[in-house]
Amino acid sequence: MNSLKSFAASVAVSLFAFTAVNAADGKVKATNLKVDVAKSELIWTGKKVTGEHTGKISLKEGTVIMDGTKLSGGKFIADLTTITNTDLTDKEYNGKLIGHLKSDDFFGVEKHPTATFVTTKAVAKSAGVYDVTGNLTIKGITKPVTFPVTVKPTATGADITGKLVIDRSKFDIKYNSKSFFDASALGDKLVNDDFTLDIKLVAVK
Repeated sequence: MNSLKSFAASVAVSLFAFTAVNAADGKVKATNLKVDVAKSELIWTGKKVTGEHTGKISLKEGTVIMDGTKLSGGKFIADLTTITNTDLTDKEYNGKLIGHLKSDDFFGVEKHPTATFVTTKAVAKSAGVYDVTGNLTIKGITKPVTFPVTVKPTATGADITGKLVIDRSKFDIKYNSKSFFDASALGDKLVNDDFTLDIKLVAVK
């Protein structure tokens, strides 16, 4: 049984905070929010010819930066040692899949235990909605990615959600990939290059 995961690379996004004003000059200052890793989560989905698998990855840490009411930047680090699978009920198969995902065939977790996303640009598309661009690092390889993000202010900070589509072939994850092997020869063993991370960040002051 095969699948993909990163994060993530894993893993990433940045978003909302509250306004801080300098009393001396009246200018808005950038404000940092801390990601509450216990309440935040990354949900991965990987597909292959014969089906799909899904699971979770925990966050190690994260920060969201706001410039007044505008999203300015941020960073999150995914702990790939925490990869789980949530669709396989057979304990043996579940363990084999997780072991495979952690192996060098996929994320090489022993050498690369984390995946990092660092925001380089956030473009407002509508109220609370952004296109976020940043650098994603998986297996020591860094590539730019862009994905949509929604920011919802809360009493203590903000909830941030987004869906990041990752092309694993760009991070040298070759296992049964049509980018490295003949798709017709792989047949029903082919694993999709793209996998998704559904991102939920709870950011607090």
